[in-house]
Formats: sequence, C-alpha cells, structure tokens
Amino acid sequence: MKVGFIDYYLDEWHANHYPKMIGDASNGELEIAYAYGKIPSPITGKTSKEWCQEYGVALCETIEEVVEKSDVLIVLSPDNCEMHEELTRLPLMSGKKTYVDKTFAPDRRSAEAMFRLAEEHGTPCYSTSALRFATEYRAFLGKEIMAMNTWGPYGLETYSIHQLEPIMMLMKGEAKRVMALTQGEWTNLLIEWADGRNASLLCTGGECPSVASLCLADGSRFLTIESDSFGGFIKNMVEFFHTGEIPVSHEETISIMAVREAAIIAAGSPGTWVSVGERD
Repeated sequence: MKVGFIDYYLDEWHANHYPKMIGDASNGELEIAYAYGKIPSPITGKTSKEWCQEYGVALCETIEEVVEKSDVLIVLSPDNCEMHEELTRLPLMSGKKTYVDKTFAPDRRSAEAMFRLAEEHGTPCYSTSALRFATEYRAFLGKEIMAMNTWGPYGLETYSIHQLEPIMMLMKGEAKRVMALTQGEWTNLLIEWADGRNASLLCTGGECPSVASLCLADGSRFLTIESDSFGGFIKNMVEFFHTGEIPVSHEETISIMAVREAAIIAAGSPGTWVSVGERD
C-alpha cells in the first residue's frame, strides 16, 4: 500500500519518524512512497527534494500528483494547523482514506468545513492526538468522570491538543466555557461543562511529564502517562488504512477544536470566561 505525504514542510519530527513507524507497525505492508512539501523547512532549510532523497521517497511537485499516485494519504503540518484547510482540500475530495495530523484545525469553522468537504466526496478521514491511545487513559473509557486535571509539556497553541483530547474523550458532554491564567508560556486553563462538571489543564511551556488526576464517584485516580501512546496511535492509523473504519468521530473532533479555539482566545484575555463557540 503506497502512502502519500502532504506537508507544509517535510523536515519535521512527524515526517522524519512516520516512515519507519508505519513500516514497522504494518510489517512492511505500508510504505511512504510519495511526498510533497509546500516550502523548505524554516528551521533547518532542508528542501523537499533533499528530504525525499534522504528518506528514499519519490518527490511530487504538486498535491494533485501525490493524491493521484497514492493509495492512502497523510496530511502532516503538525505545527501549522492553519495550513490544513489548504493542504487537505484535494485529499478530502479524493475518496481515498486520509489521516490529518494533529492539530486538526485552528477553529471550529475550519474543522466543520473540512469534514463537510470529506463527507460530500465520501472520503474516510480522521485526526487525533497520540495521547488518545495512552493505555492509562483508555482504562477509564466509559467511566463517569466528574472532574479532571491534566498537565503536560510545551505551549498552548501546538501542544494543548494532547491534553484537551483525553479530557474531551473521557468526560464527553458539552464544554460550555473556558478561562485562562497565564505567565509567559505557562498557561492554566479551566473548562466548565454545561452540566456543571469541570476540568483544568496546565501547559508548562517546557519539558515535563504528562500526568492526570481524575475524580470518579468512588474516589480520585492519579495517572502518569508512561505507555507507548505513539505506538498505539500508529497501529490505529495502519488499521484505519486497511479497514476505513473511523476511530474518532468528526463530531468529537469538532468539539475539541471549538474548545481549543476558545482556550486560545481566553489566553489572550486572562481571567475572563470565554464561551465555547462565541464567534458564531
């Protein structure tokens, strides 16, 4: 099965590691065969041609070429989700199974538009954080959780998805509003649900473990996320490419993007409640 990469720039962590991970997880049944990068890496300066030569992947000059030649598609750009609407347009019109890397969209409007395009063209697609597949979190699927707290590394804009996704996956329901308190890159978020439940998360702005505490009817649980969540995520992606079964509903991803959008607005106005979807 030939996999096509579509990226904003190819020399980034995900594009550099996915080829081996996907090959190993599929026992060689899937290979990264084609790739397109819109620009050279702004970090290293490596061009798409140089990246393709290094990884033994055929360079495509256009997104159209990748879509035409590939059996399945991965749209990357993990640190520039604002590029996803542009980069996914042709893949989501192709009918070919497509994975869109985290973070799916910068806001709810974009997320809805992308999924609507996919649905109109019968394109199976999804997006997820690798942390969704941490075994520590998955042990609590289906449990009634009254409150939840997480903290994890790096900044709000790119890395909050790794906390928001497990929170929304486990707590379900409708997140109503978000408040932020900030100190430089250190961001505390409080999320209130329509039914009165709440969750909080902390982006430390630097390196730290991923941890969580959960409030359940029979007491609290403290989790340190140490399982191979990335390995579980890659196995799930390979399974999706084989079966076409979507592991994360579009509705859930849209809800997560809406909360993230409100969180970024809230971080710009510390101490102020921001309604989820207030830009409607």
